[in-house]
Amino acid sequence: MSQLSYAFKEAFNNLGRNALVVLGAILAVFISLTLTFGTVVFGEVVRVNTLQWAQDVRVIAFLQDDVTPEATTELQGEVAGWTQVQDVFYVSKADAYEEALVLFSNDEAMLKVVQESPDILPSSLRVQPEDPEDYDLIVTRLESTPGVQRVESAGDAIDAMIALRDGLQIMFWLLAVALGVAAVALIANTIHMAIYARREEIEIMRLVGASNWFIRTPFLIEGAMEGLIGGALAVTFIVVAQQLAVDRLADLPDWINLAIQNDFLLRQGALVLLFGVLAGLLGSSLSLAVHRTLRS
Repeated sequence: MSQLSYAFKEAFNNLGRNALVVLGAILAVFISLTLTFGTVVFGEVVRVNTLQWAQDVRVIAFLQDDVTPEATTELQGEVAGWTQVQDVFYVSKADAYEEALVLFSNDEAMLKVVQESPDILPSSLRVQPEDPEDYDLIVTRLESTPGVQRVESAGDAIDAMIALRDGLQIMFWLLAVALGVAAVALIANTIHMAIYARREEIEIMRLVGASNWFIRTPFLIEGAMEGLIGGALAVTFIVVAQQLAVDRLADLPDWINLAIQNDFLLRQGALVLLFGVLAGLLGSSLSLAVHRTLRS
């Protein structure tokens, strides 16, 4: 029997001999990686919704009344060519009037003013930034553009969205790191217990000339398997939970979107599985390094 076959056989035997301890380790890894993967998925949901909300936040450039249709078309093309701009469209006086009737439908005083003097509503360009953080630069450029009377934007709302997005991202990654460290510690403790349970057998193996790597490899494989199983359970749980949330909460408002691209779930799920294996190997290595039975 080759050394590799022996190592895998012993790893499986260890899993069977210490079933309750191994089950506890797998559940601990499962919980840790579920929280980690869930944090990453929730962060993606927040990111997607932040971008979706940002699409409704536009910079409005009100045009002077003496701007000709030709000049307006030229100006729209110029603004559309800016690298910070994703989209720009023109709103005529007539469109602005129809829009005002809807906006002020519950404000009789303003509605009366608009209906009596529809010409007071200027035409405008509605500009969608490529990135919400670019709105300030767009406002500055529009204010110095000939033909623009004034510029308005939801600057405070955009700043609040950016701050929320950045703050949540930092919190998510800090939590993910903390939970990852906890998973490694739990696996290390499990391997430590397995080594302690077999300490007499390990001493005999050393007396007959077995190398440290020959003795250690089954414990490394055991840790990797515990991490892989825990990671697989975590990925499965989060993916199923996310799909159920999308199906069961289909009546949520349109501005809340729980759907995530399958490519994202596949990529991040694969990383979680890889992390589970690496966490198992790292935890095993730490336990082996500090255990006196296996010191060189």
